Amino acid sequence: MKIYVFGNILLKEDSLPLKLLPDLQREFPKIEFIICDPNENFPPNGEKNLIILDTVKGIKEPMILDFSNLENIKSTPISPHDYDLMFHLQFLVKLKKINSVIIIGVPSVISTSLLKNEQRRTYMDQMRGLISPLQQ
Repeated sequence: MKIYVFGNILLKEDSLPLKLLPDLQREFPKIEFIICDPNENFPPNGEKNLIILDTVKGIKEPMILDFSNLENIKSTPISPHDYDLMFHLQFLVKLKKINSVIIIGVPSVISTSLLKNEQRRTYMDQMRGLISPLQQ
């Protein structure tokens, strides 16, 4: 299984997926996490069912989003990519380049105290609860 990871380490509000990546790779060694830019040759040829880890504005904890969620929030930007990612994915579906997309959304703003060792377990438990079922 592949999970495409979006983010920008230089922008605090868009860096959490990349900060979580080392822990996720340790927790899920059988998953191939691929850091990529959604605006550059994405998705790779032949990839029809995508799983993406990305920052989502307006959420307070990690959550799973799919096309039904995207359709319900068409008029609201859902990530630092604003309409770009959502439009791109919807366009790919219309072109029949992809069949489905699951976005593992993480908050755009998170207290740095949540990233300390003692509290990280709770946050990683949330991520584990989202990713583990996707492996089945």
